[in-house]
Amino acid sequence: MNRPCRKDVMKNYKIALIPGDGTGPEVIREGMKVLAASAQKFGFKYEATNFDFGGARYLRTGEVLPESAIADFKKFDAMYLGAIGHPDVKPGILEKGILLKLRFDLNQYINLRPVQLFDERFCPLKGKTPADINFTVVRENSEGLYAGAGGNLFKNTPQEVAIQESINTRFGIERCVRYAYEYTRKYSRKKQLTLCGKTNVLTYAFDLWLRTFEAVGKEYADIKTDYAHVDAITMWFVKNPEWFDVIVTDNMFGDIITDLAAMIQGGMGIAAGGNINPQGVSMFEPIGGSAPKYTGQNVINPLAAIGAGALLLRELGENQAADAIEKAVRLVVTTKIKDLAAGKMGYSTTEVGDLVVKHL
Repeated sequence: MNRPCRKDVMKNYKIALIPGDGTGPEVIREGMKVLAASAQKFGFKYEATNFDFGGARYLRTGEVLPESAIADFKKFDAMYLGAIGHPDVKPGILEKGILLKLRFDLNQYINLRPVQLFDERFCPLKGKTPADINFTVVRENSEGLYAGAGGNLFKNTPQEVAIQESINTRFGIERCVRYAYEYTRKYSRKKQLTLCGKTNVLTYAFDLWLRTFEAVGKEYADIKTDYAHVDAITMWFVKNPEWFDVIVTDNMFGDIITDLAAMIQGGMGIAAGGNINPQGVSMFEPIGGSAPKYTGQNVINPLAAIGAGALLLRELGENQAADAIEKAVRLVVTTKIKDLAAGKMGYSTTEVGDLVVKHL
C-alpha cells in the first residue's frame, strides 16, 4: 500500500507514461512538470518511458495492446495514465482492450478514489464546506460485472438474449475488504468503514460481501463499521456527505458512486484515482475522460492529473513530496482558480501547472 523510502539512498524510480488520447498528453505534461520539480526538491530521481497506446495508435495500426505490453509494464515501479478514448473508435474497444486489460492482467485489484472538496465555491451542494466532503472510496477493481462473463444468443434477432454475469469470489472480496480496513486504520479521520452494497436484492453476491466484511472486521476492533445500500449512498452523498469516511464496494457500484463523488468535490477536473496492486505495479490517472473537443487548446484542467501524480508518489513511499503536491493544489484551487471547468479557470493548462510548481 505504501512502500518505505530510505532517505540515506536516493531512489531512482522507473515510471511508465501512457499519455493516451485527446487532452491526455496535455495533462500528463503538467503532471510530469510537477513530478520533476518534486524530485528536485525532495531528493529522488526517476526515469520516464513513454508508451503511445490509445485511439490514434489503434486507428493507425489496428493494434490495441501488443502482447509484450503487460510484461513490459511489470518492469516499472508505477504507471501514469492521461486518458483513453477516441471519437473515431467504437466504444468498448479501447476501454476493454487497454484499461480493463491492464487492470486485470497487472492484478490492480483496488481502485482508490480520495474525495476531497478544497473550496466550497466549487461544490454544487448548498451549505457544504471542505469539512463536510472528505472521504475515500475503495472499489474492487477486477471482478463483478466487469469480469466479462456472459454472452449473446440469437444476436440481431427479435429473440436476442444478452447475459452479463457478476463474478464475486471470497478471495477477491477479502483482499479488497482487508485493503480498505488497513487504509482506514492508516489514513482515515474517523476510523470508520462503510460497506456499500445491495443486500436486499443482490442477495447472493452481497451476502458474500457482507459476511466477508464482518469476518475480516473482527481483526480490526479499532475500526467502526456500518452498511448502506448503494441507492442510499447516492442520496446521502448529496444530503449528508459528512457522514462518510472510507467506503468499500464492488466494481460496478464503485464506478457509479465515484462519478457522483467527483461532482460534489468540484468536478472531473479535480478528481484523481489509482488502480492499485499493493504487491506489484500500480497505475494512476485523472478519472475524467479524454475531452477531445478541448484537444490542443491548452484550456483543460490538469489538477486531477497532478493529484494522480501525488497518489503515485505516495504509493512509492515519497510521502513528503505527495503532501507538498496536495498542499500546493489546494492553495492553487483556493487562491488562484476562478473555476475548475475547462476554459474557465482564468489560467491556461500550462499556467496552472506552473502555479502548482511555484507553490510546492
